[in-house]
Amino acid sequence: MDLNDANLQTLTEFLRKTLDPDPAVRRPAEKFLESVEGNQNYSVLLLTLLEKSQDNVIRVCAAITFKNYIKRNWRIIEDEPNKISETDRTTIKANIVNLMLTSPEQIQKQLSDAISIIGREDFPQKWPDLLTEMVTRFQSGDFHIINGVLRTAHSLFKRYRHEFKSNELWLEIKLVLDTFAQPLTELFKATIDLCQTHASDVNALKVLFSSLTLISKLFYSLNFQDLPEFFEDNMETWMSNFHNLLTLDNKLLQTDDEEEAGLLELLKSQICDNAALYAQKYDEEFQPYLPRFVTAIWNLLVTTGQEVKYDLLVSNAIQFLASVCERPHYKHLFEDQSVLTSICEKVIIPNMEFRSADEETFEDNSEEYIRRDLEGSDIDTRRRAACDLVRGLCKFFEGPVTTIFSGYISSMLAEYAKNPGVNWKHKDAAIYLVTSLATKAQTQKHGITQANELVNLTEFFVNHILTDLKSPNINEFPVLKTDAIKYVMIFRSQLPKEHLLLAIPLLVAHLEAESTVEHTYAAHALERFFTMRGPNASTLITPAEMTPFTEQLLNNLFKALVLPGSSENEYIMKAIMRSFSLLQEAIVPYVPTLIGQLTHKLLLVSKNPSKPHFNHYLFESMCLSIRITCKGNPAAVGNFEEALFPVFTEILQNDVQEFVPYAFQVMSLLLEIQSSAIPPSYMALFPHLLQPVLWERTGNVPPLVCLLQAYLEKGAAVIASTASDSIPGLLGVFQKLLASKANDHHGFYLLNSIIEHMPSEALTPYRKQIFILLLQRLQSSKTTKFIKSFLVFISLYCVKYGAIALQEIFDSIQPKIFGMVLEKIVIPEVQKVSGQVEKKICAVGITKVLTECPSMMDTEYTKLWVPLLQALIGLFELPEDDRIPDDEHFIDIEDTTGYQTAFSQLAFAGKKEHDPIGDTISNPKIMLAQSLHKLSTACPGRVPSMLSTNLNSEALQFLQGYLQAASVQLV
Repeated sequence: MDLNDANLQTLTEFLRKTLDPDPAVRRPAEKFLESVEGNQNYSVLLLTLLEKSQDNVIRVCAAITFKNYIKRNWRIIEDEPNKISETDRTTIKANIVNLMLTSPEQIQKQLSDAISIIGREDFPQKWPDLLTEMVTRFQSGDFHIINGVLRTAHSLFKRYRHEFKSNELWLEIKLVLDTFAQPLTELFKATIDLCQTHASDVNALKVLFSSLTLISKLFYSLNFQDLPEFFEDNMETWMSNFHNLLTLDNKLLQTDDEEEAGLLELLKSQICDNAALYAQKYDEEFQPYLPRFVTAIWNLLVTTGQEVKYDLLVSNAIQFLASVCERPHYKHLFEDQSVLTSICEKVIIPNMEFRSADEETFEDNSEEYIRRDLEGSDIDTRRRAACDLVRGLCKFFEGPVTTIFSGYISSMLAEYAKNPGVNWKHKDAAIYLVTSLATKAQTQKHGITQANELVNLTEFFVNHILTDLKSPNINEFPVLKTDAIKYVMIFRSQLPKEHLLLAIPLLVAHLEAESTVEHTYAAHALERFFTMRGPNASTLITPAEMTPFTEQLLNNLFKALVLPGSSENEYIMKAIMRSFSLLQEAIVPYVPTLIGQLTHKLLLVSKNPSKPHFNHYLFESMCLSIRITCKGNPAAVGNFEEALFPVFTEILQNDVQEFVPYAFQVMSLLLEIQSSAIPPSYMALFPHLLQPVLWERTGNVPPLVCLLQAYLEKGAAVIASTASDSIPGLLGVFQKLLASKANDHHGFYLLNSIIEHMPSEALTPYRKQIFILLLQRLQSSKTTKFIKSFLVFISLYCVKYGAIALQEIFDSIQPKIFGMVLEKIVIPEVQKVSGQVEKKICAVGITKVLTECPSMMDTEYTKLWVPLLQALIGLFELPEDDRIPDDEHFIDIEDTTGYQTAFSQLAFAGKKEHDPIGDTISNPKIMLAQSLHKLSTACPGRVPSMLSTNLNSEALQFLQGYLQAASVQLV
């Protein structure tokens, strides 16, 4: 694509079409852009547009398209085509910083993100001048430019907060500190001075305070891994200024908005974070400053209002106190009873209250409420912080804190009892307090695993929780009902089983509640109950115990999916999946109705898939209903095919990328269940599965390979006889997968199925070519994963076609290459093979080479006989060699960038591990002993003399054991 006006015009038109609400206009435009993005200059054209276009909408659209393009394609993945040419990469890096700094803020943000994506891959090695170019802009004095630099630096450095320690990381941070720390400190001081100079200019202050917030964020990132020497030497400058900013109150920066945090709040929140970081990690160095910060933050907490805009500030301030009170160093600050009472009364209780803003979120934005409360993304909420502070205080002062709060809990519950209609929020706070006090350790899987023994959870459940659950009006006080459900759910491992069984029908009833939060919590609680394990590892709740409620449970779960706001509720769908899994055969009578509802739902969501978890559990539920029904009645598979195939056809025809891998997995499952030959409907689809375009998407590879394996298992002979070009097609897929380090193991899965199931005469013309391809790959790019797969393949080939055939095919490619493969690959590497079935295949294959291949006994290969036997005994007896060379870090499928759908394995579609050898050989050690006996009978004296001269004594001892177990001896 040349840089000319015609191309800029074309690009503008297509970008405009991507904004069209009509999918018929939008989708072709997106496809066109996808098809040209591999062309040279595509990215440079986008940058030219966003710089020079007269239309602001197009500029922003070009910026977003550019950022997404960089996100998908900048990382260079081995074996994958590099979609951005080196010239384009150089041009982008040469111009992007300047372009970002001179663009309006909307575009600046997109380009800043793009720089940090490029920086993650290229900085510092391939982009050494990035930092110096950015730092020099601090001198410009223009805060639009300075904030652009700070924003970019923040997105570049914030990964230091969660990276694992490594030498590479230290070197990068050192380089950043050497270049950046001094100028950042100077800028910090200069900005604070400018705040004083412009103290009465509100517009200047807004810009300066957003700079100070960004500088504070950078301080956090640069200090996170370790305390840098530079910041330790300049601690006075940073900490005294941070302290002053915490106590600063500029009326001009106060906002009237009750929801949105202002600049002052954002800055103070970040400073609380910075202080907490130092208090936790560098307490010795921070000790002189700590009392000042504790006082300042305490005053902040006592004087800050209940408005939503202060939430982040208050929660970070409380988190600071929580991190301080947990440290033995600072224990003395909290020992006084009056201090504890004061903290409980003035900080914890007020911030646990259920405010009208929380009530609004509960009613009008249930997804956000659930995300915060149930999924733990409430990291910035006051309640969460107050809860953490309770937990922190309980570490050293559990007794006094429990006593203080018990009083508050009793009085809150008494207030509620006086007038429940008006005072229900008191009970809500009491339940929250009990939960905070009782919780010591918690996991997603088991709920609360360790509780405060001073709190009687069962008594509280019977007296205060059960009453709400049993209330006949499920729509009255939805917040309290939700609290009660959450209590049962998180303390499920602490409450006795009879209480859980008491709760189940009540939870089933709550699935009909109008409140989205309430019926979602009920579904989630049931799903968690159904995963609990009893003493003998089976489920704690048995299908028999669920019998009285089965029909109502299934009815209410499916009815809940029709309630407003829950049409794609992932918690309900997960509960449906878990109910199927628990109830097993008990669901069979209901399946005909349920599969219709699931299929209808699938048809609806496939129009616009937006909830990945919901979709996943929907497909899992389908797989379960298929498995459970067909287990007792394999013929029912036809009914499922009838129901599902029309939807799958639509998914494949419309190329619904998110669903295609799922459709393939369900089809594999249906095909495996088929008792007869492959039905015509599947055969019609087969040629389409070999089309290269399907294999371009990484997410399609695993399920497609499984589906092809199912085809081969069910009807390899039919495929070979009816579809003449099917074998070259299958081998073409194998060749493509073999060329990719990320997918070569899938290539071997397919190849192994071809070898195992295809009629041997159908493969004759292709065998030699397969081995040539494998040897070429072995020569060009030998990885541990490839070698393991290669060893299993040649062993399987040997089992299927015999040891002589294996030796002959190798030596027909190049004389004596069979010996080289044994010497250089099999003998030294077989120890790396993992997996029971894989080890068995290798053991049987090697045994056949040792005992059924004449050239191993009387040619130059004979010298390899004992080392090969030694390697086989090692495979039986030595631990697996799981070392992987340092330079082999495979790119997992999940790492592939861009909007390719990553593959999600359906747990209930997965097939049992297949053993191609089966029960004919149950113990390979016995087989080795019997085969050696047979060989020694054929040539008496040879085997014992080879063993006695060359096999090491330990291996010989093991071998004697095998011979004894098989009741045979060598002659």
